[in-house]
Amino acid sequence: MTTDWNGKRVTILGGARQGQAAARYLARHGALVTLNDRRAAEEMVSAQAALADLPIRWVFGDHPLSLLDATDVLCISGGIPLTLPLVQEALRRGLPLTNDTQVFMEAVPCPTIGITGSAGKTTTTSLVGRIARAAFEGSQRRVYVGGNIGDPLLNYVDEMRPDDLAILEISSFQLEQMTLSPNIAAVLNITPNHLDRHGTMEAYTAAKARILTFQRADDIAILGRDDPGAWGLRGQARGRLLSFGFTPLPEDGDGVFLRRGRIYLRVAGKESALLKQDTIRLRGEHNRLNVMAACAIACAAGLPRRAIPAGVQDFSGVPHRLQYVRTYRGAAWYNDSIATAPERTMAAIRSFEEPIILLLGGRDKNLPWESLAELVAQRVEQVILFGEAAAKIEAVLEQARRGRTFGLHRCPNLRAAVETAAQLAQPGRVVLLSPGGTSFDEFRDFEERGEAFCKWVSELS
Repeated sequence: MTTDWNGKRVTILGGARQGQAAARYLARHGALVTLNDRRAAEEMVSAQAALADLPIRWVFGDHPLSLLDATDVLCISGGIPLTLPLVQEALRRGLPLTNDTQVFMEAVPCPTIGITGSAGKTTTTSLVGRIARAAFEGSQRRVYVGGNIGDPLLNYVDEMRPDDLAILEISSFQLEQMTLSPNIAAVLNITPNHLDRHGTMEAYTAAKARILTFQRADDIAILGRDDPGAWGLRGQARGRLLSFGFTPLPEDGDGVFLRRGRIYLRVAGKESALLKQDTIRLRGEHNRLNVMAACAIACAAGLPRRAIPAGVQDFSGVPHRLQYVRTYRGAAWYNDSIATAPERTMAAIRSFEEPIILLLGGRDKNLPWESLAELVAQRVEQVILFGEAAAKIEAVLEQARRGRTFGLHRCPNLRAAVETAAQLAQPGRVVLLSPGGTSFDEFRDFEERGEAFCKWVSELS
């Protein structure tokens, strides 16, 4: 663990949000920072401008091994795979690895909550942040929400005080290099995702499990008991264990459960009601699980129970996650661009009773599509495929058809898919962008894809 950066030679790989946050913090704390990005200099003008007041050396266009000759610590942004030759050479030389979240965890003065999972991280993190803000209203205590969403919290660690609260969404990419765990660590679920990066489910699960690995006896682990991947980690909890889910809470267990339309907490045999289920505005069973997870996390953090309804009841979701866009030609259009894995698309489909026109595609992450194809054959009226993965998805959908009828259309890109959906839209239908693939074949990230979708849908006339 490093807390004194003065004079340390740090090479940072990746100049996006995480890399910029690390560069800013480390340079201000005396490190000699080199920021390396494979993009050309002309693509990094805004990043350079954001850090222009700091003595940072920039290396563009490649990841040369010679960088390691003047490196004491290698700091890796989340999008950089550990298989990169430069990273492998650093490991061979025995150089320590870190990332912006690890640096934050080494410096943070206040309690921390870390939330990970294959789906639901952002919604759950946002809910916990709202509950905490409701709890702290009228006091001097501050809540910081970030990590893998919004700003990296390293941008704010120097202003944090011991009685504040830091709530982080943490991805498997970030967890791979971390050697510290948050005081409260939640694993919502573990389903196939990012196998193009991790290779196997075993490696992906091991990365997620690291959020628990470095906890102490007085820390708290929170696991989704409905999900075999998350619940399978319960033997790795080093402190107290709370769970959440629709399945019955074990007799000797502590956690959150649902009974007769209310969400309850049970700790040491004592039960207390937290929230009426019918006050939740979010659609879908998966979002009720996210709310239950947020309740468990809030209670583990010692937040007052009264703050839970205040944080949950008016929350209608975050952008790009089953976000209602508009009604056009009598159909309700939804943006679920965050769905970058088939499992997430399945959760979105199950959130609606209406006939669905589904926009599916993007770039494949080497994930299985068969279960989604079976659900599509049962529940979807029209499928519009777009992007790099269209041919692969189409082949799986054709196998799942087996005499069942749903429309199947193929488009070169998302814009064309929106135009096709506009022709198919009818009253009472739902038009759902829930791609199942990443955005990198056409867009910078899922947010840019979702914003483009909303723009094009809003322009329909």
